[in-house]
Amino acid sequence: MAKSRQQFVSEDASPTSARSREGDGPTRWSEYLTPEVNSPATSSSWKPVSSEGQTQEFGRSQKGLNMHSIVQLTEVAEGLLAKMYWLNQILGYPDPVSHVFSEEFWKAGVIPNHPKICLLVSKKFPEHPSKLQLERIDKLALDAVHDNAEVYFQSLEPWVTLLLDLMSFREQALRLILDLSSTVITLLVLEAVGPIIFLSTDTKKLRNEGFLSPFHPRYPDILTNSAHPMRAQDLANVTYYREWVLFGYLVCPDELLRVTSIDIALVVLKENLVLTLFRDEHILLHEDYQLHVLPRILESKKMAKSGRAKQKEADLEYSVAKQVEKMISEVHEQALISCDVIHRERRILLKQEIGRMVLFFTDQPSLLAPNIQMVFSALALVQCEIIWYFQHVGIASSKSKTVRVVSVEIDPSDPTIGYLLDGMDRLCCLVRKYIAAIRGYALSYLSSCAGRIRFLLGTPGMVALDLDATLKGLFQQMVQRLENIPKPHGENISGITCNLSDLRKDWLSILMMVTSSRSSINIRHLEKATISTGKEGLLSEGNAAYIWSRCVDELESQLSKHGSLKRLYFYHHHLTAVFRNTMFGPEGRPQHCCAWLGVASSFPDCASMIVLEEVTKIGRDAVLYVESLIESIMGGLEGLVNILDSEGGFGMLDSQLLPEKAAIHMNYATKFSTPSAKSPKGYAGLPLPGQESFPENNNSIKMLEAAMQRLTNLCSVLNDMEPICVLNHVFVLREYMRECILGNFRRRLLAVLKTDNDLQRPSVMEALIHRHISIVHLAEQHISMDLTQGIREVLLTETFSGPVSSLHLFEKAVDQQNGSAIEAVCNWYIENIIKDVSGAGILFAPIHQCFRSTRPVGGYFAESVTDLRELKAFIRIFGGYGIDRIDRMMKEHTAALLNCIDIALRSNREALEAAAGAMLSGDRIERENNLKQIVDMDTAVGFCIQAGQAVAFDLLLAKAAGAVLEEGAPLIFSLLSGVANHLPDGVPEKAEVKRLRWVANSVGVVCDHDAEWVRSILEDVGSANDGSWNLLPYLFAAFMTSHVWNTTAFNVETGGFNNNIHCLARCINAVIAGSEFVRLEREQQQKESVSNENANESLEPEMQSRLLPEANIKSTMQLFVKCSSGIILDSWSENNRSHLVAKLIFLDQLCELSPYLPRSTLETHVPYSILRSIYSQYYSNNPSTQLALLSPSPRQSPIVSLAHASPSFKQNFGDSTPQASSHDSGYFKASQSQEQLYDAYNGNTHTSDNNKKRDTRRSGPLDYSSSRKVKYVEGSTSASMGPSPLPRFAVSRSGPLLYK
Repeated sequence: MAKSRQQFVSEDASPTSARSREGDGPTRWSEYLTPEVNSPATSSSWKPVSSEGQTQEFGRSQKGLNMHSIVQLTEVAEGLLAKMYWLNQILGYPDPVSHVFSEEFWKAGVIPNHPKICLLVSKKFPEHPSKLQLERIDKLALDAVHDNAEVYFQSLEPWVTLLLDLMSFREQALRLILDLSSTVITLLVLEAVGPIIFLSTDTKKLRNEGFLSPFHPRYPDILTNSAHPMRAQDLANVTYYREWVLFGYLVCPDELLRVTSIDIALVVLKENLVLTLFRDEHILLHEDYQLHVLPRILESKKMAKSGRAKQKEADLEYSVAKQVEKMISEVHEQALISCDVIHRERRILLKQEIGRMVLFFTDQPSLLAPNIQMVFSALALVQCEIIWYFQHVGIASSKSKTVRVVSVEIDPSDPTIGYLLDGMDRLCCLVRKYIAAIRGYALSYLSSCAGRIRFLLGTPGMVALDLDATLKGLFQQMVQRLENIPKPHGENISGITCNLSDLRKDWLSILMMVTSSRSSINIRHLEKATISTGKEGLLSEGNAAYIWSRCVDELESQLSKHGSLKRLYFYHHHLTAVFRNTMFGPEGRPQHCCAWLGVASSFPDCASMIVLEEVTKIGRDAVLYVESLIESIMGGLEGLVNILDSEGGFGMLDSQLLPEKAAIHMNYATKFSTPSAKSPKGYAGLPLPGQESFPENNNSIKMLEAAMQRLTNLCSVLNDMEPICVLNHVFVLREYMRECILGNFRRRLLAVLKTDNDLQRPSVMEALIHRHISIVHLAEQHISMDLTQGIREVLLTETFSGPVSSLHLFEKAVDQQNGSAIEAVCNWYIENIIKDVSGAGILFAPIHQCFRSTRPVGGYFAESVTDLRELKAFIRIFGGYGIDRIDRMMKEHTAALLNCIDIALRSNREALEAAAGAMLSGDRIERENNLKQIVDMDTAVGFCIQAGQAVAFDLLLAKAAGAVLEEGAPLIFSLLSGVANHLPDGVPEKAEVKRLRWVANSVGVVCDHDAEWVRSILEDVGSANDGSWNLLPYLFAAFMTSHVWNTTAFNVETGGFNNNIHCLARCINAVIAGSEFVRLEREQQQKESVSNENANESLEPEMQSRLLPEANIKSTMQLFVKCSSGIILDSWSENNRSHLVAKLIFLDQLCELSPYLPRSTLETHVPYSILRSIYSQYYSNNPSTQLALLSPSPRQSPIVSLAHASPSFKQNFGDSTPQASSHDSGYFKASQSQEQLYDAYNGNTHTSDNNKKRDTRRSGPLDYSSSRKVKYVEGSTSASMGPSPLPRFAVSRSGPLLYK
């Protein structure tokens, strides 16, 4: 089609030249025609037209008209308009009148980007550029235009060719219009369609007389409505009738001067503000009528006024012209006020009718085929209303009198749009479902129609008309085609194929002949000749045959014509906005989202194949539209879930109060129990359980019910929705819904981890997660997929921290990504509980088996997040991977602390060796001098205390893990407990045995958890591998000279010290035991490696028993106690004894804690009479002593002695009540044995075998009778905490304090 530049330059672009190009014949318009239209059989109509307008095709009959010319010309017009539309988009819709051009115009590359000279040429057009002296305006730009002329010509060539095509098309169109005007009665037909237009605007009549109802409006029991069959099918084309009226009177204003034209024009003008030209391009209707029609009417009025005295008809013309002038002047104001109201009322009517229609045909599908024309009419009316709605969004029209721009108020939250879209979608689905039945009914109707038409042709009236041979032949040919239609006899209707296009061509040829002004027989003659039979006339039967024939071979195209909303693509931005405003509004329905999404499937049909760029753009925009709507739908789904998961949702129905809220309610009930008391404002936000049933809270319950109903409906709709196909993209809403629900659950999981202040309590976190999961399970009942598995995957993803090292043999990745949730929680515990970076005074309370703080850590005290209940909730949330992650983080932290011990041993090796020799020889002065040479002792003590805190926290975590495992899988817990007692004792341990021991230790069923945990750390980091670790007991003994003891005080309520130094005892026990196991195992491995190198064949390695390292550990621990006792007692003096009490209690706790130290160990160095005196001072006068004793607590033998020996304790024992705690509570009985009390104090989980081992060291100085008395020195003082609670319990220096 496009020519080269040389051809373009040499060719004259005059209209005469354009006409000369018509000789190209069919090839000229081949680009604009589809393959069906551009066939050799039909292209003959585009042969050159002679000057008289006679063609070979028209020569077939002077009364006939070639319909192919109209069809082809229409399709060529569509292609030309598509090209112009694309050019406008490229150029950014320039304004050639005001010469305003956007930045896009110059960047498009169509026009040279030289604004000065181009604007001048545009303003001076059509003056020739050579006369404009452009070199004076911008010589550089002009030179650039000359230099790049070839490039500019190439870019302009396709658009210049388009201009030539438009010129040629104009000539062809004018000839066709002239021929139609001379042969067909055209504008008079406007009056014929008037009744249909009036009917379409009469909402009351449509409703009352049931034009769109499948059942009779007055007799609902009658399942068919045949009252207005023809009118109903005519409504399907009323949109085209309205456009015809608006265009007709705009182009031919004189036709408005007919008396009957005013009412038709008034009705149509009153409910429209714009007139669509092509796609979304439109004109302002009333402005153009006032600009083009009104002057012509005024001219006619003036002429009629001047001729009123001469002619009587002029008076009537003047009156009509005056009425038309008034109508055009006033209808604009009426339209601005009433057009939206009219169409809103019509949308409400269509919403009701189409809803009833869907229900009726779903229940009675056999009646769909007889009423298919009514269905098409309903679809066409709904289509018209939806497109009108979006056409008028954002339209601004100027009032003629005030010249003021007024925007049309279109409600963007109109819920009827969703109902109409949904009704159209469901009706189209019903038609497609029963398409075979509709075709079968249409074939049966056409078969019966043949006999009726033949009968009508033989009536006396038709015989009297004396039809000419051509017309009679067309009637006979039409009857033969009807008689030759296949008869359906129960066989598969879908297998019947027939093309009835020739039948329709015959009937159209008949209509064109009888509507021609040259024909002797017109359409009214045919109607009058056959209407006297009392049945439908020939014209009605022919029209019905034409319409029903399209239900046979063009049913899909009919459905696409009336039910397609592809034009909404050009308003898809408004479409998205209205969807968001209406979908989840008060009257929105979740099931409507299917229709909103389904619209996008037809968007690509808007693209013209002539403009390939347009195909890509529209396809991309359609995909983006679907993605935007899906995002909105999923946002609404997420919002519904979050509404139910809020404190005003299911949280309001939760009858369980947190302990803090319960305490506040109890205080409130106590203080304000009297009616006269005024309730404080602070308690208004704490609703009592059961208040949701009060009448004033009905609205909240209704809101919950509505949210639940919408959630379940939306899930059901999205689950059943068919995939949305847009080009090569397939959108499966079910998968989007799954990702949305699981993604929202993940975000909710991360959100509940933290409060406004800090970490959320694990128990509260667990409750919130369970609440959200219950909502997901509610939605899962309406979804055909397993969301529970997805929830597990989300929890696993947020918890996963690599393979569980104790169970998997493969190596962990170095850059293993951890779940963000478990990472946040574990970091919080490490930073705030283990390291105490916030300085909250974190203390480990052995009695309560939790950590405590002197001030809140974030929003809670430390005991609120570290007791057994909270740790169990943590484990239930994050499972084994969560335990593994926090355990690994604590191991990393503890490994760094243990490395400090290694550094201290290496750097102070000489001083420790000298001090060890002095301790063994009993040289006190030498020992003290060497101990003073140890550097950074206080720092090392602090690191060991932190390590002890980590060991204590891991023990709590192991207990919680064991409790959860015993609750959830008691058989596995029992198996691990049994396995832990029967693991082989060989050293070195095999890998399988080591892993089993680690698993058992992680759930707290191993005898010495602390030692095994530190052992695993030392093995991982390769520490304790040189001789300096032999000095470990002397380093720990040297800690007794640290300045830390100067501020240390024992706390009766927690069973520990005020500076956490009791955690040092755990560190000492664990490090000594763990390092000894590691040292012996490495020695054994070295021996095996040496023996394997020397041996010719591999031998079974010799295994050592665990009894050897346990004996070494016992010996090392006893050495530490001995050295520490000596340092403690030697450092005591009359002037400085404040540290003595704390150190003695510390050693007593170590002996009680360590499974490797018999109870008699400390008796050898410090008589227990001294310890009893110390504990007596602490516990006898402490107000909370009884409560502390009655709760299950770690093993604390001095307390038991006091229970037997202290009169003050016995005095109030009977009236005491047990203290509530996070663990099991019970009463403490005086007759309880000492061994049970020891077990209660220790708090460790021991097996029966372990108890037997501990029984071997039950005898000792604590085994006193209940009659033993403790003598107190007069004037002694005691307190729960203090720098020196030790009294002067010895009057002479010859007592046990001088023991060495």
